[in-house]
Amino acid sequence: MTDRTVTHRILRAPGGTANGQRPAGRLSGTWLGGCAAVLVAACAPMPTAPVPPQVVSAWVQQAAPSGWQVRAITTAPNCPALRWPGAAQPMTERVGPTTVPVRADAAQPQTQPSVFAVRTCEAPVPPGVVRMQVDRFELAAPASELRRLVLIADTGCRLKRTEDAFQDCNDAARWPFAEVARQATARHPDLVVHVGDIHYRESPCPQDRPGCAGSPWSYGHDAWAADLFDPAAPLLAAAPWVFVRGNHESCNRAGVGWFRYLDAEPWSPEHSCVDPRLDDQADFSAPFAVSLDDDTQLIVFDTSRVSNRAYAPDAPAFARYSAQLLRVAELASHKPHNIFLSHHPALAFAGSASGKPKPGTAGLQSVMQSVYPGRLYAPGVDLVVNGHFHLFEALDFSSGQPAELLVGNGGSDMEGTVDPVRARAAEPAPGALVRTFETQPGFGFATLERLGAGWHLTEWTSQGRPVLQCDLRGSQWRCDGAA
Repeated sequence: MTDRTVTHRILRAPGGTANGQRPAGRLSGTWLGGCAAVLVAACAPMPTAPVPPQVVSAWVQQAAPSGWQVRAITTAPNCPALRWPGAAQPMTERVGPTTVPVRADAAQPQTQPSVFAVRTCEAPVPPGVVRMQVDRFELAAPASELRRLVLIADTGCRLKRTEDAFQDCNDAARWPFAEVARQATARHPDLVVHVGDIHYRESPCPQDRPGCAGSPWSYGHDAWAADLFDPAAPLLAAAPWVFVRGNHESCNRAGVGWFRYLDAEPWSPEHSCVDPRLDDQADFSAPFAVSLDDDTQLIVFDTSRVSNRAYAPDAPAFARYSAQLLRVAELASHKPHNIFLSHHPALAFAGSASGKPKPGTAGLQSVMQSVYPGRLYAPGVDLVVNGHFHLFEALDFSSGQPAELLVGNGGSDMEGTVDPVRARAAEPAPGALVRTFETQPGFGFATLERLGAGWHLTEWTSQGRPVLQCDLRGSQWRCDGAA
C-alpha cells in the first residue's frame, strides 16, 4: 500500500472522525506522540525483496498454417496480455506446466524427468503493427518484405556423456552463443533463421570440469533457458524467427521442449513427444513455406530423425520422406525462387581432424536421389541452408544442384575442418561436382541480404568481424573475401 493510504488509516483513530479530528477537549498529547511516531515509521522506506518476473521469455515466430505468432513463457497461473499501440488482447495457453517422465529410449544413459514449471502462451500477430509488448518484452513484428536474414545453427553448449564431450559453457570464448546473438542483433535483421540443434545440455557436468560447473542439464525448461532463451534474448526481441528442427530436438532427446516452445504447428498430444508410442507421428512434421517477398519463400523441412545410413526403398522412413519431398515440389511451385531449410545437409561436407571432406547425410541422399534424381531438390529451389556439421561452408556446383550454405558454427563445439582444395575435388553427394567452395574455421553466423534479383552473403565471426562476402545469382556464388 502507498504511504498516503497508511496515513489515511492511522488518522482515523478509534473514536475519531474522518481525517483524525476528535471532538474538542478529547485530543491527548500521548495519542499525538504515538501517532507521530507511527507516521514516521510509515513514511520511512521499507526494504522489499525483488519480485521475479512472471514472463520469462517472449518472441515472434512463424507458425503453420496460421502465419506469424507471438509466443511467451510464464511462471504465472494465467497467460499475459499482448499489447500494441492502442490495443491489447489476452494470449492463450499453448501448453501448461508438467513433468515428463524419463523415456526408456533416452539418448543419454544418465537422465532425469523433464520439469516444465512454466506455461507456454501464444497469440497471432495483429495485422499492421510494427512493435508489440508482452510484459517487459518489446518485440518486432514481421515486415511486409523480409530482406535481411540472419542464419545460425548448432548453438547450444554440448554436454554429452556418450561422447565424453563437455564444452566449457561458463567460458564465453569456448561457448560464444551469447556473443553471436549480440552481434547478430547489431546487424538489424528482418528475420532470424535457426536451422536446428538448439538444445545440447543433455548430461550433467562432471565434477572435475569447472568449465561447465553448475550447468542445468537434461531436457526440462532450465536447460532450454540456458541454451536458448537467456543467451538469445536480445536477438529473440529484435526480429521474428523461423525455427528448423534438428536431431537434438527429436523425440528421444529434446523433442518435448521443441513442441512446447518452438514447433510451428498447434500443440497436441499426438505431436508432443510425450508418449513414445506416437513418435512415428511426432518425428515427421509436415513441410511448410514462409514468404519473404513476392517471388521468394523459405521451405522448412523436418529431418530430425533421418538416418546417417541409406534407407532401403521399403523402409517406412523412406516412404514418409518421399511423400514430404513431393509436397516440397507443390510448395515450391507457388513462387519462382525457393530457399530450402533443413537441419541435415545432403550437399555439404562433414569435417575431420585432417581436413578430409566427408560426404553429406546418406539417409537423406538415398530418398532425394529417388524423388529428384541427380539434382536432389525440387525445381525452383535455388539455395539450400543446413546445419548439423559444425562448420561454415558456401559451395555451388557445375552439375545442376542448388547452391549450398552450411551454418553449423553458431556456438556448439566445432568438429574438424574441410580442406578447400580437397573439397573442390570431392563429391558431397554422388554426381555433385563442386565448382565453388568457401569455408572459415571458427564460430560465427551468416547474413543474407536481398541484392536486386539475388542475395548478398556475409559470414561473420562471433566477434562481428566479416570474413567472407559472396553474391548469389541463380544457384551460383561469386565470392570476393572479406569487406
